[in-house]
Amino acid sequence: MRLALYQPDIAGNVGTILRLAACFDLAVDLIEPMGFAWSDRKLARAGMDYLAQADVTRHMDWAAFERTVTGRIVLLSTRGAVRIDAAAFAPDDVLLFGAESSGVPDDVHDRADLRLTIPLVPGRRSLNVAVAAAIATGEALRQIKGWPDAAS
Repeated sequence: MRLALYQPDIAGNVGTILRLAACFDLAVDLIEPMGFAWSDRKLARAGMDYLAQADVTRHMDWAAFERTVTGRIVLLSTRGAVRIDAAAFAPDDVLLFGAESSGVPDDVHDRADLRLTIPLVPGRRSLNVAVAAAIATGEALRQIKGWPDAAS
């Protein structure tokens, strides 16, 4: 399983997601352009010392990323057609998250093999992308029995 971020624009959220991925030994794909410099202090602050342990691949654009995908692209979106708790995850899925400010464009949305939504109470629009990534990662790891063995 991999996590992919489409043109992320908040450094702190990316740092948090990189820390999440490092803690569960998941690779992360960053699809550029990003809305901040890779050297942004907020990225480092949120990622803490986990950034050096994160397996990150930066792609210059969507086409470059798409050429590397071997599994399903599973998009988490407020426009998703399937509730996350009704989805079946696979070990080679790529969990894709859109930019905080704009999500993903229609062509990326349409390309996804599976489009999921995290159900919220009525009247609420969306979650922070790092929170959504943590929820989706937890559910996917639970389903594929991918949680790491606890250290003794």
